[in-house]
Amino acid sequence: MNPNDKTQLFESTPIPKAIATLAIPTVMSSLVMVLYNLADTFFVGMLNDPIENAAVTLAAPVLLAFNAVNNLFGVGSSSMMSRALGRKDYDTVYKSSAFGFYCSILCGMLFSVFYFLLRVPLLTVLGADAQTAASTTGYLTWTTGLGAVPAILNVVMAYLVRSEGASLHASIGTMSGCLLNIILDPIFILPWGFHMGAAGAGLATCISNCVACLYFFVLLWVRRGNTFVRIHPKHFTFQGDIVKGVCGVGIPASIQNLLNVTGMTVLNNFTAPFGANAVAAMGISYKIYMVPMYVAMGLSQGLMPLVSYNYASRNYRRMKHGITFTAKISVSSLVVVTACYFLFSPQLITLFMSNPEVVSYGSSFLRAMCLALPFFATDFLAVGVFQACGLGRNSLIFAILRKVVLEIPALYMLNRLFPLYGLAWAQFCAEVILAIAAVVTLSRLFRRLEDGLHHTA
Repeated sequence: MNPNDKTQLFESTPIPKAIATLAIPTVMSSLVMVLYNLADTFFVGMLNDPIENAAVTLAAPVLLAFNAVNNLFGVGSSSMMSRALGRKDYDTVYKSSAFGFYCSILCGMLFSVFYFLLRVPLLTVLGADAQTAASTTGYLTWTTGLGAVPAILNVVMAYLVRSEGASLHASIGTMSGCLLNIILDPIFILPWGFHMGAAGAGLATCISNCVACLYFFVLLWVRRGNTFVRIHPKHFTFQGDIVKGVCGVGIPASIQNLLNVTGMTVLNNFTAPFGANAVAAMGISYKIYMVPMYVAMGLSQGLMPLVSYNYASRNYRRMKHGITFTAKISVSSLVVVTACYFLFSPQLITLFMSNPEVVSYGSSFLRAMCLALPFFATDFLAVGVFQACGLGRNSLIFAILRKVVLEIPALYMLNRLFPLYGLAWAQFCAEVILAIAAVVTLSRLFRRLEDGLHHTA
């Protein structure tokens, strides 16, 4: 394999073309993932049963917890791989990919074991009651009890493949599972199929994740000898610099997602006393809100290999150009989306459930949530840059600021001031402050890197 063929995209391709090559497949993959996430809500909503829809919402924090492992070994390993590519240290690239692969399998197995051992207390923590417990269990048994390993592994493998610039292949793998899930959902959920309700949504998700994993295994076999991603056991090691490099970025990213799970659990527990309609409305609103969130995340994830590579090779001018170009696209796009969401929120909620009370709750929630989107784009881009540069401490500080210092206290205070309706404003309050902090922190990072380059020269 000629390494130059792999690195030309990072070193010399014009920034707009490089960003398009890396980010467009990732954004497309993210949009398909959004459809995949919305599919469960949409098809379960067609049953017009708030209890079944509430079950999918209540189970969401557990699926978000998978992202903690995805980020630990996906973000951590891919950042390590791209920075090692920038240094031309190919042995570290191989070992980092194997480390992320095998550790993600182990963690998925642990998720499954803990679910079956702690299922009853878990349902209580999630906010499930006598009405929603059975449906929530049905959904979680397939997605977590039996499906944790493929759910985690397919995402981590996408990160590993994307780290060497193969963004299109990473996205095809992810999208193959997502599209299959959308096809299977109505078959397993609706009365004309197997009529399994929320449990059917979980089964469809489990099968689709297995198919996505199969795609990546086939891809790596076909491209053996022509890829930096190595999953042969001989490359797996607990070598100190590998563990430290992966975990230095991955653990803060993982903690960030665990805090997201905590925030969603708190939100669900505050919403639950207002009834299944309120929980269903909050879940639908949040998933609609996640559509542009995933676009912003896709842009950030697509940018990360370019930032990692040029940070390691000390081409800071190219790195900064890539970040600012992506920021302009992301923020301007989300401003437009925010305006559309605010104007058409009732119509968007009605797409998922026609229950008048759910539509009333949901449109109010969505209007409050959507105002945070442009600020979220800035904040998430900054966190992606920190992860790409191996600055795990910075991303951890932002995660703690978002949830522990800002959002969770805001949930408590706003719910007291404006019961139920105040909950949807908590994220907006947090993201405005974090966006300001992101701009200041990135500006300081650019100045520090440029000053260091001048002193070296």
